[in-house]
Order: sequence, then C-alpha cells, then structure tokens
Amino acid sequence: MRSGSRWRRWRGFTLVELLVVLSILALLLSLALPRYFSGVQRAKEQALKQQLITTRKALDEFYADQGQYPESLQELVDKRYLDKLPWDPILEHNDTWVITPPELPLLGGVYTLHSSATGQASDGSAYTDW
Repeated sequence: MRSGSRWRRWRGFTLVELLVVLSILALLLSLALPRYFSGVQRAKEQALKQQLITTRKALDEFYADQGQYPESLQELVDKRYLDKLPWDPILEHNDTWVITPPELPLLGGVYTLHSSATGQASDGSAYTDW
C-alpha cells in the first residue's frame, strides 16, 4: 500500500527540475549550433570551389577540342563536357553565374565564370574573386 506523500513525490518532475534540465539543454545548444552552422558554410564554400574548378576544366577541354570557347554553359552540357549545369551552392541556383567572355581574337561566349554571391568567405576573400 502506498502512502499519500510517497505517491505525490513520484508523480512527476518539479518545476525546478524542469528548469535545470532546460537550462542545461539551452547551454549545450548555444555551444553546438554556431559550430554546426559554420561547418555548413565551410562545406558550401568548398563545394563552390570544386564546382568552379570542374567547370573551368571543362571550358579548357572544350577549347582544346573545338578551337573556341562555348557560347553558353548549356553548350558544355549539350556536348557532354559537363553532366549538368554547374550549381552555385552559396546562392543555391544554377543560373546566377557571372560569365566572362574571352578577349579577342579568341572566339566564344564563356571564357570563365564566377559566383555572383555577395559577401566574403570564411577566409576573408570575396566569393566574386574565386
């Protein structure tokens, strides 16, 4: 048989216990979340660098094969130098690239490309300078 005082004591948590647990969770989250989001940002920056390297390599291969640069990024896809249009992980689009045409006497429409993302990377450089 249970006594009344013992039954009340084990029915649930007190407000103080709940506040202590919630404050510990808040402290842990305040330490972990900034680190998580900075890791996500660094991963996006690394993906952007890799996307630029891959696309610029495809542009060079196109030029070596065709003797001129492509008229558009879509031409790289159509002629199978790229599987799909390059994706900008910072802006999360594939149609926001800043395209630089080649200087004369070179022919074509796409010599190189840069991200149109504003702001700076975690290393202090601007995305548009990559």
